[in-house]
Amino acid sequence: RQGFNTVFPLDKLGAFTPNEVRTMLCGDQDPVFTREEIMKYTEPKLGYSKESPGFLRFVNVLVEMTGSERKAFLQFTTGCSSLPPGGLANLHPRLTVVRKIDAGDGSFPSVNTCVHYLKLPDYSSEEVLRERLLAATNEKGFHLN
Repeated sequence: RQGFNTVFPLDKLGAFTPNEVRTMLCGDQDPVFTREEIMKYTEPKLGYSKESPGFLRFVNVLVEMTGSERKAFLQFTTGCSSLPPGGLANLHPRLTVVRKIDAGDGSFPSVNTCVHYLKLPDYSSEEVLRERLLAATNEKGFHLN
Protein backbone atom coordinates (compact mmCIF):
# COMPACT_ATOMS: atom_id res chain seq x y z
CA ARG A 1 0.00 0.00 0.00
CA GLN A 2 2.79 2.40 0.91
CA GLY A 3 4.69 1.66 -2.32
CA PHE A 4 1.60 2.20 -4.46
CA ASN A 5 0.87 5.40 -2.58
CA THR A 6 4.38 6.63 -3.44
CA VAL A 7 3.73 6.19 -7.16
CA PHE A 8 0.05 7.15 -7.18
CA PRO A 9 -1.27 8.90 -4.08
CA LEU A 10 -4.29 7.00 -2.80
CA ASP A 11 -6.17 10.20 -1.99
CA LYS A 12 -6.25 10.96 -5.74
CA LEU A 13 -8.04 7.69 -6.53
CA GLY A 14 -11.34 9.08 -5.20
CA ALA A 15 -11.84 10.83 -8.53
CA PHE A 16 -12.14 7.46 -10.28
CA THR A 17 -14.60 4.58 -10.07
CA PRO A 18 -13.20 1.13 -9.24
CA ASN A 19 -13.73 0.08 -12.88
CA GLU A 20 -11.79 3.11 -14.14
CA VAL A 21 -8.87 2.33 -11.82
CA ARG A 22 -8.84 -1.30 -12.95
CA THR A 23 -8.84 -0.25 -16.62
CA MET A 24 -6.02 2.24 -16.04
CA LEU A 25 -3.88 -0.37 -14.31
CA CYS A 26 -4.81 -3.56 -16.17
CA GLY A 27 -6.17 -2.43 -19.53
CA ASP A 28 -9.46 -3.41 -21.11
CA GLN A 29 -10.24 -6.90 -19.80
CA ASP A 30 -13.10 -7.40 -22.26
CA PRO A 31 -11.49 -6.27 -25.52
CA VAL A 32 -13.80 -5.47 -28.41
CA PHE A 33 -12.76 -4.13 -31.78
CA THR A 34 -14.87 -3.08 -34.72
CA ARG A 35 -14.12 -3.46 -38.42
CA GLU A 36 -13.47 0.29 -38.57
CA GLU A 37 -10.99 0.17 -35.68
CA ILE A 38 -9.13 -2.78 -37.16
CA MET A 39 -8.89 -1.06 -40.54
CA LYS A 40 -7.74 2.21 -38.97
CA TYR A 41 -5.29 0.94 -36.36
CA THR A 42 -3.80 -2.19 -37.95
CA GLU A 43 -0.93 -1.90 -40.42
CA PRO A 44 -0.85 -4.41 -43.28
CA LYS A 45 2.62 -4.58 -44.85
CA LEU A 46 4.99 -6.75 -46.89
CA GLY A 47 2.51 -8.49 -49.17
CA TYR A 48 -0.70 -7.16 -47.65
CA SER A 49 -2.51 -3.84 -48.04
CA LYS A 50 -5.82 -2.55 -46.69
CA GLU A 51 -7.44 -3.79 -49.93
CA SER A 52 -5.79 -7.25 -50.08
CA PRO A 53 -8.30 -10.12 -50.07
CA GLY A 54 -6.15 -11.96 -47.50
CA PHE A 55 -6.08 -8.97 -45.16
CA LEU A 56 -9.83 -8.40 -45.56
CA ARG A 57 -10.45 -12.08 -44.69
CA PHE A 58 -8.34 -11.51 -41.56
CA VAL A 59 -10.44 -8.46 -40.60
CA ASN A 60 -13.66 -10.44 -41.07
CA VAL A 61 -12.37 -13.25 -38.86
CA LEU A 62 -11.32 -10.82 -36.10
CA VAL A 63 -14.69 -9.07 -36.11
CA GLU A 64 -16.51 -12.40 -35.68
CA MET A 65 -14.36 -13.62 -32.75
CA THR A 66 -15.92 -14.28 -29.36
CA GLY A 67 -14.62 -12.49 -26.27
CA SER A 68 -12.40 -15.39 -25.23
CA GLU A 69 -11.07 -15.77 -28.79
CA ARG A 70 -10.18 -12.05 -28.89
CA LYS A 71 -8.33 -12.38 -25.59
CA ALA A 72 -6.42 -15.42 -26.90
CA PHE A 73 -5.62 -13.57 -30.15
CA LEU A 74 -4.27 -10.57 -28.23
CA GLN A 75 -2.23 -12.84 -25.95
CA PHE A 76 -0.78 -14.54 -29.04
CA THR A 77 0.03 -11.35 -30.95
CA THR A 78 0.98 -8.91 -28.18
CA GLY A 79 1.84 -11.05 -25.16
CA CYS A 80 -1.09 -9.54 -23.22
CA SER A 81 -4.74 -10.62 -23.29
CA SER A 82 -6.07 -7.10 -22.75
CA LEU A 83 -5.97 -3.84 -24.67
CA PRO A 84 -4.73 -0.57 -23.20
CA PRO A 85 -7.35 2.02 -22.24
CA GLY A 86 -8.65 3.41 -25.52
CA GLY A 87 -8.40 0.05 -27.30
CA LEU A 88 -6.56 -0.57 -30.56
CA ALA A 89 -6.01 3.17 -30.99
CA ASN A 90 -3.61 3.10 -28.04
CA LEU A 91 -1.85 -0.18 -28.80
CA HIS A 92 1.80 0.68 -29.42
CA PRO A 93 3.48 -0.48 -31.45
CA ARG A 94 0.52 -0.93 -33.81
CA LEU A 95 -0.51 -4.44 -34.78
CA THR A 96 1.30 -5.15 -38.05
CA VAL A 97 0.14 -7.95 -40.37
CA VAL A 98 2.54 -9.21 -43.03
CA ARG A 99 2.21 -12.00 -45.56
CA LYS A 100 4.06 -15.11 -44.46
CA ILE A 101 6.25 -16.16 -47.36
CA ASP A 102 6.15 -19.73 -48.74
CA ALA A 103 3.16 -20.60 -46.57
CA GLY A 104 -0.25 -21.87 -47.62
CA ASP A 105 -3.39 -23.40 -46.17
CA GLY A 106 -1.38 -26.03 -44.26
CA SER A 107 0.75 -23.44 -42.46
CA PHE A 108 0.10 -21.60 -39.24
CA PRO A 109 0.48 -17.89 -38.51
CA SER A 110 3.39 -16.86 -36.32
CA VAL A 111 4.26 -13.72 -34.39
CA ASN A 112 6.93 -11.48 -32.96
CA THR A 113 5.04 -10.44 -29.84
CA CYS A 114 7.39 -7.66 -28.71
CA VAL A 115 6.63 -5.63 -31.82
CA HIS A 116 3.03 -6.91 -32.35
CA TYR A 117 4.02 -8.40 -35.71
CA LEU A 118 1.73 -11.11 -37.13
CA LYS A 119 3.04 -13.24 -40.02
CA LEU A 120 -0.10 -14.50 -41.70
CA PRO A 121 -0.24 -16.90 -44.67
CA ASP A 122 -2.53 -15.84 -47.51
CA TYR A 123 -5.20 -18.44 -46.78
CA SER A 124 -7.69 -19.47 -49.45
CA SER A 125 -10.78 -18.82 -47.30
CA GLU A 126 -12.00 -17.26 -44.06
CA GLU A 127 -12.77 -20.75 -42.75
CA VAL A 128 -9.17 -21.91 -43.15
CA LEU A 129 -7.83 -18.63 -41.75
CA ARG A 130 -10.09 -18.87 -38.71
CA GLU A 131 -9.18 -22.50 -38.06
CA ARG A 132 -5.43 -21.91 -38.34
CA LEU A 133 -5.46 -18.64 -36.40
CA LEU A 134 -7.46 -20.11 -33.52
CA ALA A 135 -5.24 -23.20 -33.44
CA ALA A 136 -2.16 -20.96 -33.27
CA THR A 137 -3.64 -18.73 -30.55
CA ASN A 138 -4.34 -21.78 -28.40
CA GLU A 139 -0.85 -23.23 -28.86
CA LYS A 140 1.69 -22.54 -26.15
CA GLY A 141 5.36 -22.27 -26.98
CA PHE A 142 7.67 -20.95 -29.66
CA HIS A 143 7.70 -23.72 -32.26
CA LEU A 144 5.29 -22.18 -34.80
CA ASN A 145 7.71 -19.49 -35.97
